[in-house]
Amino acid sequence: MTTPEITIATPADRDAVVHTLVAAFVKDPILRCLFPDEETYPRYAAAFFGHLFDKRVHQSSIWTLGGGASVAIWEPPAGSLTGSPEGGLAAHYPADVLARVQSYDDAVHAALPTFPFWYLGVLGTHPDSAGRGWGRAVMRAGLARAAADGLPAILETSNPANVELYRRAGWEVAGFLPEPVPTWIMQQPPR
Repeated sequence: MTTPEITIATPADRDAVVHTLVAAFVKDPILRCLFPDEETYPRYAAAFFGHLFDKRVHQSSIWTLGGGASVAIWEPPAGSLTGSPEGGLAAHYPADVLARVQSYDDAVHAALPTFPFWYLGVLGTHPDSAGRGWGRAVMRAGLARAAADGLPAILETSNPANVELYRRAGWEVAGFLPEPVPTWIMQQPPR
């Protein structure tokens, strides 16, 4: 089977990207900590991923494959990782959910390095397309961009199984957050 072409997402890809990420993260520890209720998870997760998409789509730093079946949302070093997610999410969440999202965002950003880096904020493949290597392919597109800039790449994962997957792809554990759920900060030097 031939791997589809990797493309940079446009606003027209939003629905497909959000659909993929909601499905891909349904059992993710941090997403389930943020949105534990089965009934509201799809709506809250869609608002969360839609917000991330909207913030980054015009930076040409979202790579997709297979019509959005696999997605890597990167934040360039010139982008702002700091700042409250409340502005785009307050209308979608009750106060308790918004507080959980803000608390997690604050904890992660406090643990990130102060030097310039490319940030892999989200990497997901729709379960129907899993196991094809598409996630690694869209991840490599962002890694190539980081390498072209001579900068390291950073990510965080709260899924213990992903730590070894990322290690096999050249990432190293650079930090650890024990709360609100165990989360590994990983780094890959420029290649």
